[in-house]
Amino acid sequence: MVVVPRKTVLAGAGIGLAAAAVAACSSGSDSSAPESSADGSSAPESSKPAGEALATTADVPVGSGVIVGEVVLTQPTAGDYKGFSAVCTHTGCLINEVADGTINCPCHGSKFNLDGAVANGPASKPLEPVAIRVQGDSIVAE
Repeated sequence: MVVVPRKTVLAGAGIGLAAAAVAACSSGSDSSAPESSADGSSAPESSKPAGEALATTADVPVGSGVIVGEVVLTQPTAGDYKGFSAVCTHTGCLINEVADGTINCPCHGSKFNLDGAVANGPASKPLEPVAIRVQGDSIVAE
């Protein structure tokens, strides 16, 4: 039986955890600058390509919304669908819920109205819009 000193086991575990943390934080991209559109403005990317269905209209309740990847889809009033980046404008956390008529960030308590406007800070800027359109019964990314 081989006896490994406790100190060696703990050091190995620490190195393994550090490697896992570095891997989890890596974006897999070698560019840290956001992509820009032809007019030079940067726009949030949806998690699906343009023209691909994000959800069905039945998935998005009137007076509420759903989160699909990094896109928040809302329906403030019947038939009026809106899309926003699910990245909070305060510190970049991902929005985690749409409840009780607001889009909510778990990190510092920011809340946004269903039209993307700030309802409760600390965020001071509205959510970035994401271009969507209704195509039949589907909501698609533009």
